[in-house]
Order: sequence, then structure tokens, then C-alpha cells
Amino acid sequence: MTEVNAGGFAAETIDLPGWTHVYSGKVRDLYVPADESIREKMGQDCVLVVASDRISAYDHVLSSEIPDKGRILTQLSLWWFEQLGVEHHVLASTVAGGVPEAVDGRAMICKKLDMFPVECIARGYLTGSGLAEYKQSRTVCSIPLPEGLVDGSRLDEAIFTPSAKAEVGEHDENITFEAVVDAVGPDVAERLRELTLAIYTKAEEIARGRGIILADTKVEFGVDAASGVITLGDEVLTPDSSRFWDAASYEPGKAQPSFDKQYVRDWLTSAESGWDRASDTPPPALPADVVERTRARYVEAYEKLTGRTFV
Repeated sequence: MTEVNAGGFAAETIDLPGWTHVYSGKVRDLYVPADESIREKMGQDCVLVVASDRISAYDHVLSSEIPDKGRILTQLSLWWFEQLGVEHHVLASTVAGGVPEAVDGRAMICKKLDMFPVECIARGYLTGSGLAEYKQSRTVCSIPLPEGLVDGSRLDEAIFTPSAKAEVGEHDENITFEAVVDAVGPDVAERLRELTLAIYTKAEEIARGRGIILADTKVEFGVDAASGVITLGDEVLTPDSSRFWDAASYEPGKAQPSFDKQYVRDWLTSAESGWDRASDTPPPALPADVVERTRARYVEAYEKLTGRTFV
């Protein structure tokens, strides 16, 4: 069925026996158990997180989809959850574990978390919105950085640069650590910073060993109501939440090619698309070659990182 999300875009959702659809984000659809037996099987309150093939750019959810994107994001997240060794929200990810067969491969049954209103971002390299702030003030999220850095410069140490969560269709806004303290308290804020930087440090080392630079990443945390433990939620270390660069072609001083939706952004801002990013007009549908090249980039990221063949 098609539902119009609070962000104003139409989301195609699937009727799943035993589950009730409650929300659609830019990429993911959330379901809650319609049958108490599911909660009993999981041993606690849970949600079904289904990754769609939707793709967003410039705060718009596009009308075009990228085939297999949802499966790639889900399988890559599951692989990273295994590598990181931190408390995470996944309870089951297979049909045998309770995932409906219609969304096999693109869905996870997860602990229901009380999510913190903070996007936890770690940056090991200077680029994107961090670079824009640095050019103005030599800071990122008010953290002072040395002179002479350029687009793609590696930082001496990874930094925690949080942002405030935005509604669908709005842009996340970088905030200071002090703002995180105001939102969640000093102890939780310090723990979020510690966990985020630990995840980035471990993932950066793993990715580098596979010829990929992890420039930055966004993670989200919540509290597990059953245990009271701060728990890693959402997706983790995918091309949708991270900047991955090819280490072989890395060259500071210019924009680096990314393993993500770069082809989509480039086409939307090209004369060929005819789209004015500053207008209120939604972006046009993507050409078939842009869709295929974007899918291939996601597959390449999955295969290079995991060492597995995407089927």
C-alpha cells in the first residue's frame, strides 16, 4: 500500500502478517507486532525494521529507487554489528528467527529503544559540512582545528561532531557537545561521545585493511528499556550513513569519489537534470544509467568491505 509520510513523500509499504506498519522514514519502514506471541518469542518489546530501495538526496526522497539497496544496507549493517563488539539492537534477521519471508534479507527484528535526540557523528577527515565550517572559523562543531587543512585532510584524532535530529525533509543541524549535554545530561553525553569514537576507530581500521578510507560516519543510540543499557540502533557503517573513499585514489585537496549516492547528487545538480535545487520543485526521476551506476557502487562497497559476493 502507499502512504504519505509526515515528510510529504509517498512510501510504498508491504502488508506483513503479524505486524502493523507505524512509520516510514526516508529509507526504512517500521512495524510493531500485531500479535502478542511475537513479543513473547523475542522476550521483550520489539520492532521490525525494513530497509526499502528508496534513495534521498538534498533532503528529498526521490521518486526513483535503487534496486537491492535495502538488502545491501541491511546485510552490511548486520556484518558491521558482528565486527564491532558493542551492545546493539538486533534480535533476529532471518526467516527462521521470525522475519516475514516477504522482506527476507532486507529486515531486522530489533529491540525497541528509547532513542536519544542526537545524531552521533565521528569525523576522521575534513570534508562536507565540517569543511564548510572550518573555512569560516577553523572549527568543526566549535572544536578548534589547526591551520592549513584542505578538503580530505586527515585529522590528527577523530572528533565527535554531533547534530540535532531533523524531521523528514529537513536538514540535520550541527551542534556543540555542550548542546548534547543540555539534551541528555553530562554522563550520557560523555558516553555517547566515547562509544561513537570507539566505533569509528575500530571501523576505520577494518575498512583501511580492505583498501577503503572511512572519512566519517553517523550512528544512533537509545536506551534498552529492559536493561537500561545504552544500545547502538538504526543502521551502522553503510554508504547511507558514512563516507567511504577508495584508499588507492585518495588525494587531499579535492573532493574524493565516494562509495555512495554520488552519481545521484552529481546528476541532480547537472544541467541535464534541469532541476533547480533552490526551488520547491521535487527532483526529477533518475535516468536508468544513473540508477545502475549507483546500485553498482553500493554493491562494490559491500563486497570490498565484507569480502563476500552480493547475490
